[in-house]
Amino acid sequence: METTLRGVGVSHGVAIGEVRHMGTAVLEPPAKQIPTEDAEREQGRARQAVEAVAADLIARGNLAGGEAQHVLEAQAMMAQDPELMADVDRRIAVGSTAERAVYDAFASYRALLAGAGEYLAGRVADLDDVRNRIVARLLGVPMPGVPDSDKPYVLIARDLAPADTALLDPTLVLGFVTEEGGPTSHSAILARALGVPAVVALPGAGELAEGTVIAVDGSTGDIFVEPSPEKRAELEAAAAARKAALSASSGPGATSDGHKVPLLANVGGPADVPAAVEAGAEGVGLFRTEFLFLDDGSKAPSEEKQVEAYRKVLEAFPEGRVVVRVLDAGADKPLDFLTPADEPNPALGVRGLRSLLEHPEVLRTQLTALAKAVEGLPVYLEVMAPMVADRADAKAFADACREAGLEAKFGAMVEIPSAALRARSILQEVEFLSLGTNDLAQYTFAADRQVGAVSRLQDPWQPALLDLVALSADAARAEGKSCGVCGEAASDPLLACVLTGLGVTSLSMGAASIPYVRTTLGKYTLAQCERAASAARAADSAEEARKAAQAVLSGE
Repeated sequence: METTLRGVGVSHGVAIGEVRHMGTAVLEPPAKQIPTEDAEREQGRARQAVEAVAADLIARGNLAGGEAQHVLEAQAMMAQDPELMADVDRRIAVGSTAERAVYDAFASYRALLAGAGEYLAGRVADLDDVRNRIVARLLGVPMPGVPDSDKPYVLIARDLAPADTALLDPTLVLGFVTEEGGPTSHSAILARALGVPAVVALPGAGELAEGTVIAVDGSTGDIFVEPSPEKRAELEAAAAARKAALSASSGPGATSDGHKVPLLANVGGPADVPAAVEAGAEGVGLFRTEFLFLDDGSKAPSEEKQVEAYRKVLEAFPEGRVVVRVLDAGADKPLDFLTPADEPNPALGVRGLRSLLEHPEVLRTQLTALAKAVEGLPVYLEVMAPMVADRADAKAFADACREAGLEAKFGAMVEIPSAALRARSILQEVEFLSLGTNDLAQYTFAADRQVGAVSRLQDPWQPALLDLVALSADAARAEGKSCGVCGEAASDPLLACVLTGLGVTSLSMGAASIPYVRTTLGKYTLAQCERAASAARAADSAEEARKAAQAVLSGE
């Protein structure tokens, strides 16, 4: 009998297939004591296992490339964390086996993260994955991971670690569903990059029996269990029609009456550029430079290394626009040489621009590298600062850009509600705004973007969030300046129309989403988008806002 479940759709497309479950997590090792004379041998076993897992993660990253590579390299650094390894050695010295010491040391670190307000909850899943891989190697049991199958399937998991998501084979894994996670988690972002339909935050997903046929709609978040032949035909027809429309989609982003809305790509480095170019991106709306810094968390990359990476991206978009976000470190992206290790709540501490202003030499080197990278290139470079709170922040950043001799537009990200509320003041110092809707939602609703339990409040359709977008766009219009969106909200085709109606001047997203947004935006006039935006803002919940906008655009 057909039943319908509802999670959070995070990657467009429809997948229909049999359920296969993720490999079971490693069991808790027994707490047995070892003789003192065995401690050195056990410590050696632990170190060997850690190095092997780190090497495996780096190898997986090299195979995956793009953002996945940077995420996995950061996970490898997590495995080799000196403080964690010191804790493992201490536990072995007092009688624990290598596997038990690893298990307990990681559990202790996990508890510390939870006690810090769980801003790093998304990284807790990464931490658990690293622990499981090390313990599995020590116990000599199979690694947890994607099941072996010779025919396509829909993957079900409690959560997916980057190491698993990065190497999913789209010819076998039709789509995936997780019980946990949020719309802006690493797994969601990587799923969009892969073009694999995905739904997260679906309680009870693990109870779906192996072999059950389900249909996953990654756009709506709907899961149809044992869909009827009629429902399957309906979904397959809709998917085929969507695919045909996407194939025919090309050219710049615009509404049906010719109102231009440049569609840009979010990239993490040169490896992400080919997909962006193939999707027809008109430039880059968010170049996440922190991945370059995560390669070696103990020190900043040299100016020469930065110049090389930046120039590769800039060269790919002649006559296009490339918006570079300077290093956004702190919170879920800690760097040993830059961010405090003992903050009680890193999300509300020294991160983003605050961290750079405390280490002006790091900002100066990055800005100088950008100035050198753009020399002689016919590209429109724009540079923006993360976590701008007020006009003083914006002025400090603009002054730093000028002192570095950077010939580019300077901008501010709107990720803190204060920046939206005082946008006109900030625009006295900078030339454009870019809305990071992921963090803006997090700070507006006090809802950690990595915690699936509060995913309702992370929904970019929340009317309060749309109000802040409108405030920012109105301020930019009044100052004769631009206001784009580079958060994951831009990848939702229907919401892209609403954002356009709110006055947003450009949309930046993962490359895989660009054809969907281009096709949908081209169906409606600017006036229709404006009416849809008004209807969404008048609603009282995210779900009502989505339905209201859909009703306007469908002519109901």
